[in-house]
Amino acid sequence: MGGNISDKKVEYFGKLKDLLAAHKSLFIVGVDNVSSQQLHEIRKELRGRATILMGKNTMVRRAFRSFVQETPDLERLLPFIKGNIGFVFTNGDLKEIRDVLLSNRVLAPARAGTFSPTNVFVPPGNTGMEPGKTSFFQALGVPTKITRGTIEIVSEIQVVAAGDRVGPSEASLLNMLNISPFTYGLTVEHVYDDGQVFASDILDITDDELLSEFNSAVHNIATISLATSIPTLPAVSHWLINNYKDLLAISVATDYTFEGSEGIKDRLANPEAYAAAAPAAAAAASGSAPAEEEAAAEEEESDEDMGMGLFD
Repeated sequence: MGGNISDKKVEYFGKLKDLLAAHKSLFIVGVDNVSSQQLHEIRKELRGRATILMGKNTMVRRAFRSFVQETPDLERLLPFIKGNIGFVFTNGDLKEIRDVLLSNRVLAPARAGTFSPTNVFVPPGNTGMEPGKTSFFQALGVPTKITRGTIEIVSEIQVVAAGDRVGPSEASLLNMLNISPFTYGLTVEHVYDDGQVFASDILDITDDELLSEFNSAVHNIATISLATSIPTLPAVSHWLINNYKDLLAISVATDYTFEGSEGIKDRLANPEAYAAAAPAAAAAASGSAPAEEEAAAEEEESDEDMGMGLFD
């Protein structure tokens, strides 16, 4: 018996080591209230893209500690190996794999003693129940009235708050009304990718958001650099442009002229010449279009004549 257990541990350690070596990323997933059928469906959907591995936490921690010497980054995972968890190994797109893991969820009725993951409401409407159960609704603070011999809930009311334990009365009410308020499935606790551990919501950050944040940071650095005269790479281009503007201003205000200021000083000295040249240039641009149209029309006419001549 002991030999069989030892062999299973060796086999599990080897499988875990092979999966870690073959994949650059893994998800730590919570499997509370997840059925074996759900896991089977998720495995089928991820076939060829990811591998799910379950195991006892004590055995997993022992395996990881034995792998730390070869792969020190694995030590970052040890604090998160607790509770009812499993591992999903992949080399695919992390966001796509996460979406598959979260997509398979099943409705579940409220059970007394369980903690509610969400706020639970009872909607208004006719329950179809006889008036004798009115006192049960009143005890829970559910507003009702009698309509055509049945109990009708007057308005929506919250019966359980997120994080609270479901009481026996609340569970009975929800089951009587055929309300299954909870959904159960895998939850992604943490992501391990190239030696780094992070929360799964980081995968929701888009490239556009990253680019926007980067541009904003560069802008802030340049602003601070210009205000404090501390040289930084983002501020270099602004300094060059501002200094060039100052140099142009000095050239315009004095007799000093350089290649870049010749055109500006000439425009300031002879504005009439440039004012007369602007309408001529505009007329030339507008006149070129009719000329092109006339040429195209003449070409079409010649083509038509040639076509008629061939068949005459």
